[in-house]
Amino acid sequence: MELFDVHHPLVFVFGLLGNIISTGVYFAPLPTFIEICKRKSTMGFQSLPYVVSLLSALLWLFYAFIKGGDTFLLISINTLGTVIESLYIIVFLMYATPHAKKQTIKGLSGVMMLCLVVSLGTFFSLQGPTRVLVVGWICVGISVCVFAAPLTIVFEVVRTKSVEFMPLSLSCFLTLSATAWFAYGMALKDICVTVPNILGFLLGIFQMGLYAYYKNPEKKQANCKEHVMINISKLSHTEVHPMESDRSSQAAEDVMKSTDDGVGVGGGDQTHGCDVD
Repeated sequence: MELFDVHHPLVFVFGLLGNIISTGVYFAPLPTFIEICKRKSTMGFQSLPYVVSLLSALLWLFYAFIKGGDTFLLISINTLGTVIESLYIIVFLMYATPHAKKQTIKGLSGVMMLCLVVSLGTFFSLQGPTRVLVVGWICVGISVCVFAAPLTIVFEVVRTKSVEFMPLSLSCFLTLSATAWFAYGMALKDICVTVPNILGFLLGIFQMGLYAYYKNPEKKQANCKEHVMINISKLSHTEVHPMESDRSSQAAEDVMKSTDDGVGVGGGDQTHGCDVD
């Protein structure tokens, strides 16, 4: 197999770009794990995204080996991904609660079993292009799960109205990475590489939009309160013209004047004597 031959310049360009950006994706959670080490606590984070990412990296590595040709850039980035995701999971297990450790170990066991089933099952039962195609579509399904895994964080952002658990850098790198690998798949004419990165691009855009919407909830609440106070202030300074009161006062003054002149309210003369027969 010619694993390290690149015959199309665009394959190399987009593949190299995808390697660079994907390296940024893999290192994006690093500040989170540094904070976990400092606090000696997983702080409510879940290991599921890292376990699924490890599974994806292992299966894409297998796919690249059995396909051959212009795939060394797939091999390089997924080798790096396997190492980094393994380190993240080890750190997580060091500081996780007993329940979280148990769930993570179960996930890792499932990953190992699935990798063995896929690799050994397809290696002995399928041959040539058929084996490559089957493994490729399995990788597509796993990649969709990788892109969908952060949706658990998206739901948390919507529930809490806080982007604390969804760093903007990770969303940006995911979007750029999906774009680069989509172009790589198109240049390589590999539908298994192209398809999942369409979904990755759309989800990345959605996450960045969500981050922009929820990044300053306190500021939004302050603006809302300020708007309410302005409206109350305007209402309190509204001028009231007591027109009816002014008219009543004027009518009372006219009555008093008429009384002083000897004219009654009915318009007749007022006499206080008795008739003489």
